[in-house]
Amino acid sequence: MIETENESLGERLAYLEKKVLAQNDEIVCLRSTLADVLRRLTQLEGSRSLSTPPAKNGLYRSINQHTVGAGTNTRDGLRYRPHSEIIPTREPVRRVASHSSSLPQRRGMHYQSTGSLHSDSQSSSSVSPIPMSPAPSPTRPNTANYLKPPTPIPSTNLYNSKKWSSTGDFNQVQCVNITPSVPVNRLSTKSLFNLHTRPLPSQNLNMHLKHGTRESSYNSEEGSFRMYLRGRPVSLYAPSELIDSYDISKVTTPPQARLNYGYRGKDCRSNLYLLPTGEIVYFVAAVAVLYNSEEQSQRHYFGHTDDIKCLAIHPNKLLVATGQTAGHEVREGKDGGSFLCAVDEANDHNISIWDWQRNEKGHRITETKCSMDTVVAAEFHPLDKNSIVTCGKNHISFWVLDAGGTLYKRQGLFEGSRDRPKYVTCLAFTQTGDVLSGDTNGNIIIWNRGKNTIQKVVKNVHEGSVFSICVLKEGSIITGGGKDGRIVQFDSNLQPTGFEAQIAEHLGGIRALSEGRGSQLLVGSTKNCILMGSLSLGFSPVVLGHTDELWALATHPDLPQFLTAGFDNIVQLWDAMSHTVVWSKDIAEQVQSAAFSSDGSILIVGCVSGKWLVMDSETREIYSVHTDGSEPIQVVKFSPDGKLLALGSRDNYIYIYHVGDDGRKYSRVGKCSVSLTRVGWELDGNPGVCRQITQSTQMRDISWASNSCTITFQTVGIWPEGADGTDVNACEVSHDKKLLVSGDDFGKVKLYSYPAAQPKSLPHAYGGHSSHVTNVAFLYDDMRVISVGGNDTSVLQWAIN
Repeated sequence: MIETENESLGERLAYLEKKVLAQNDEIVCLRSTLADVLRRLTQLEGSRSLSTPPAKNGLYRSINQHTVGAGTNTRDGLRYRPHSEIIPTREPVRRVASHSSSLPQRRGMHYQSTGSLHSDSQSSSSVSPIPMSPAPSPTRPNTANYLKPPTPIPSTNLYNSKKWSSTGDFNQVQCVNITPSVPVNRLSTKSLFNLHTRPLPSQNLNMHLKHGTRESSYNSEEGSFRMYLRGRPVSLYAPSELIDSYDISKVTTPPQARLNYGYRGKDCRSNLYLLPTGEIVYFVAAVAVLYNSEEQSQRHYFGHTDDIKCLAIHPNKLLVATGQTAGHEVREGKDGGSFLCAVDEANDHNISIWDWQRNEKGHRITETKCSMDTVVAAEFHPLDKNSIVTCGKNHISFWVLDAGGTLYKRQGLFEGSRDRPKYVTCLAFTQTGDVLSGDTNGNIIIWNRGKNTIQKVVKNVHEGSVFSICVLKEGSIITGGGKDGRIVQFDSNLQPTGFEAQIAEHLGGIRALSEGRGSQLLVGSTKNCILMGSLSLGFSPVVLGHTDELWALATHPDLPQFLTAGFDNIVQLWDAMSHTVVWSKDIAEQVQSAAFSSDGSILIVGCVSGKWLVMDSETREIYSVHTDGSEPIQVVKFSPDGKLLALGSRDNYIYIYHVGDDGRKYSRVGKCSVSLTRVGWELDGNPGVCRQITQSTQMRDISWASNSCTITFQTVGIWPEGADGTDVNACEVSHDKKLLVSGDDFGKVKLYSYPAAQPKSLPHAYGGHSSHVTNVAFLYDDMRVISVGGNDTSVLQWAIN
């Protein structure tokens, strides 16, 4: 009788727990919906009552960070306010939500920043919290940052919150700074190209070498400006009309104008979730993204200073925690979300528990050694308070945090060394509280609730590793394979239901699974793609990205389209308005450079191997393949009339070709011996012979069709005082010759007034990339800027109003 009664009691308890979880989900949805409604109402009322600020002298355009991750679009309506309608000193009406909360009320006050990670803009259309603490310090890379969508409902003591900015194409103003990131390495060559090469240890260079514009000088008689790069003098000559009026001490002010595609799945786990607002939250590079796939819009968080590697969702679905390098994984506490668990990347992989609501930086309750081996995941138990599960290389561990703040660990017991996996790769929890783990053997293991022993093993679920397990609200279990790309469904007892799906091979394996709306699933792939769909209807990509270092960037001469390519052999054509991939092609060659013909019908793709391809920009057909040398083709550019093509190789030659048959036929005219990183054509002329002009003064008054050369008199201002010639990777002048944009080794995109001929030219600097920015370009109408990253493999789009 006692056994029967205990069994009945256990069943009733399990039923009640399931019912409570279902009710919690309903409450979360209601709260999130209310938050969204209140945010919209507040912004609508603010936009009606605010007046237009007076215009200032200079350019009447503004630029804002726009899209990170493919699939965003122009967004008009009540949710966003034009920057011209906002008065920074005005505080919107403070509202109180209808539900009760013990958390302090968050104020919807607009914050105007002059140098922080919030904004450098004169007026911004997004609502951000009053800053209660300084910007994250680059000396604390493991610190988890907390972000919250801007809602006027009761929130938390979230002192470290930064600004989320919405992405209406023509509405916003934003400027974000970021600390220096990973520099780019380059190959060494002879002569002038050494200015763009890092010094070798064997060079034994003295520390007192002159660098950048700090020791610059101007000779008014010759009209020559001298600066130093890598200790070598570089002389640049002013145009004739500026010789007498040029003042080297003058400070050029920044322009009135102000200035995101991809997902990180190649090396990160559990980083894709659907919020009750209908937005997908994920990250790329140093940017956290809220993406609404239905409305084709995004919001962004730019508070990080390096690669984001982990993400966690608070149980109330209104708060998100993200952690940047060097951390493996972060998860939130399920017991009301009062605690946050973090595992760092130190040798001991320390595990720490934080009361994140206590004081400005949170309070660390305890910290202890987690494992000598790599830890890839950490999860609070959803039903057992203060219970934590971690896993990684050769282990799974079960932790309990006692009332005194001490962590106790029990190691998971595998049945034998033969069945012990090399890695336990992912975790999940059944609705009854049992722990599910996936591993590199392709097995799913059920661990008894509250114990460290195995209840059941389901073998060979996938070929290779199981990278993700998702328990749906209705009880079924979904698993994803990292190698085989399969998604398999099981019932609550881990019995196959017969439903499964296969992801296309070129999209990669399954990295993350998350439940979407209705029967939909969200899938993050190992090739940095996000897919949406169902087991019955299949899956289609909503976000596409690159998986290796990017260098090639070309913009269409007449359409809002651009092409990106890099070391992953993939060439992709993007539409800047719909923020989607028009087409993608694997050319089986690493790509260094690219260019459109003058009418946009032909693409030239320069490869690392010295090959270059002639392609049709619409059909992707490869017309011909040519080879010039064995070094990378660093730059390709058509002449203004489209009759000539110049290809600059790292072998210190420029190869000149005559273009015929509507861009399909190429015959070499000659080659020039010179060290270079960029090529530009004269506006009204073509080279008669391939011979170098040795007198630089002869070039001072030439008009150029475009300017992407980083070392010219008109681009002196993009070089910082301590620059050594390797800091600035790319620059581009707008078609109307009013703006200049640059990308550097510190992850910065900078916008200058053009010409930037003063050593003290002040820019607007923007963060978002977590690696060196390899290339930048204006679209054909100068309304948008595209930047591509190196190791972060990201493509960011910036809108100019």
